[in-house]
Amino acid sequence: MASVFSGIWVPLVTPFQNGAIDHAALRRLVGHCVANEVHGLAPLGTTGEPAMLDDDEQLAVLDTVLEAAQGLPVMVGLAGVHQGDLMRRLKAFTTRPIAGVMVPAPYYMRPSQPGIADHFTRLADASAVPLVLYDIPYRTGVDITLDTLLALAAHPNIQALKDCGGSPDKTQALIADGRLAVLSGEDAAVFSSLCMGGHGAIAASAQVRPDLFVAMYRAVQAQRLADARAIFHALAPLVSTLFDEPNPGGVKAALHQLGWVDNELRPPMSAVSEATQARLAKHLETLASATC
Repeated sequence: MASVFSGIWVPLVTPFQNGAIDHAALRRLVGHCVANEVHGLAPLGTTGEPAMLDDDEQLAVLDTVLEAAQGLPVMVGLAGVHQGDLMRRLKAFTTRPIAGVMVPAPYYMRPSQPGIADHFTRLADASAVPLVLYDIPYRTGVDITLDTLLALAAHPNIQALKDCGGSPDKTQALIADGRLAVLSGEDAAVFSSLCMGGHGAIAASAQVRPDLFVAMYRAVQAQRLADARAIFHALAPLVSTLFDEPNPGGVKAALHQLGWVDNELRPPMSAVSEATQARLAKHLETLASATC
């Protein structure tokens, strides 16, 4: 049976208006993703600015997404260092009907590999839903090695990986091992990961053009590689520009230009430059006629 952690998942932005969460815009954005048949939603990941949300706001975002998801599976981001705090938030999240929790390695502290493995194991043991490991060393400051990932794959409650590790060799080895559903977290690597046999993607830019990302995934699954490649090449300039400045600035700017959200972030995050906004507008215009 195919893993629920397959296909195109969207790590949603958290829309703001005048400093407050814009729940109406969030519902519209979720509806946009649902209508374009994405496979799952991932609020409160890096793209959702969770570090700038308090506990009540995080639960409110999750509740809005679940309400609007129309039955789509939802995995929620759970990041931090303090075990007690993580366990408390995990317990609160799992009172909701979520498909899983997406957990990065502890950031800033730079623990050893045994410390990283213990961190994930404690959470997996305590969680009522599966863990999706999140390997993103350029944000956490620590790499989850292949050996550690393979050891963690033996845990029955650790089922998938958001792969932002930047190592094609590690990606290939994990896909070949087959125990973890490997979801590309680097938007520019989605096509290559799918072609290697990856299960899908958790791609921030997918909320800008979910139709094209879903079409690319379906084309790879159907072995229509020329079609998938053409879609990827059409998307590539937009995807590149979305990450010219720190995420989610580019994604929010593009979504604002499309009329979905205000171009507002919470400090210390800030809106992208006018030059980047102009490049995004050009790429969106080019893609406006693209169909799938």
